[in-house]
Amino acid sequence: MTETLQIAQAEAIAELVPLLGRRKACAAAGVSQATWYRKNRQSPAPTRPFTPRRPHPAALSQAERDHVRTVLNERFADASPATAYFSLLDEGIYLASESTMYRILREHGEVGRDRRHQAAHPPKTIPELFADTPNRVWAWDITKLRGPDKGVWYSLYTIIDLFSRYVVGWMVASRESADLAKHLIQRTAGKHHIDDGTLTLHADRGSSMKSKTVAELLIDLGVAKSHSRPKTSNDNPHVEASFKTLKYCPDFPGRFGSIEDARAFCQAFYTWYNHEHYHSGISYHHPVDVHYGRAAAVRDKRAAVLAAAQATHPKRFASAGTPTPPALPGPAWINKPKTEKDTTEKSTQN
Repeated sequence: MTETLQIAQAEAIAELVPLLGRRKACAAAGVSQATWYRKNRQSPAPTRPFTPRRPHPAALSQAERDHVRTVLNERFADASPATAYFSLLDEGIYLASESTMYRILREHGEVGRDRRHQAAHPPKTIPELFADTPNRVWAWDITKLRGPDKGVWYSLYTIIDLFSRYVVGWMVASRESADLAKHLIQRTAGKHHIDDGTLTLHADRGSSMKSKTVAELLIDLGVAKSHSRPKTSNDNPHVEASFKTLKYCPDFPGRFGSIEDARAFCQAFYTWYNHEHYHSGISYHHPVDVHYGRAAAVRDKRAAVLAAAQATHPKRFASAGTPTPPALPGPAWINKPKTEKDTTEKSTQN
């Protein structure tokens, strides 16, 4: 509607201009002359010549401005212009006003950020741990269990084997301590006869995990150490998953009446976890069978049962074919490296 009206006004003005003149024709059509000239301009608007702004007689010279910037970026690189201004005043020196200092820095994009050369911390290395047999990689962590009263907590230390998911060692204590962690690690390594240079122990970055006490023990045992990246719980997923299984157990209490109760519960839980729990991460085997090399026999037994079932009722398996149990557990990883194929597929999906 607006465009149609504008066209009609333009046509009316064009007819009236020879009779009334441009001014009266625009007035009759209800259009200002400026609007008519702007819409009917035949050539581009003239450009105004650029006239450089003359500096104020009291302004700093370019050499003085460069000197102010040099002083701010070298001597006062870790201070604000206000601090620099008053520090120089106390020394009997006046270079420029505080606002001028800000203007000089602003011209060079040096306001709102540190002018110092700051150390760039390299990115944390992603732990990539591989285990194709038991006792190659252990992971450990500490979680809290509620005690009988508010503010009373017990510390559950747990060490799990990456390949078999077998809990090789655990302990419930009244506190978190590097000395207690050392005792548990030393006792567990001796129990499983760990040879020098064959095991890597992975943990997060808690104070006990990074303590000098534990580090010196690992050196004595010939055990390599590995740590998660800061604030990255996914770098230690297997222990975290075992803690969730523990705390989501139907029998898990809201609070433990004493530390003895906590130890008794964990004793029963880890016995079940190692010997009766069908772990999905190891093809629904019991961790104890995988850890001690009995998984292949269990799989053969399962295959025999399925073969017998097929022989008894072949029609029931006609469409699906010969039933087979899941494959034996394969190599386990913490942060398996991405292959070129994985990277290409992800780029294609995005």
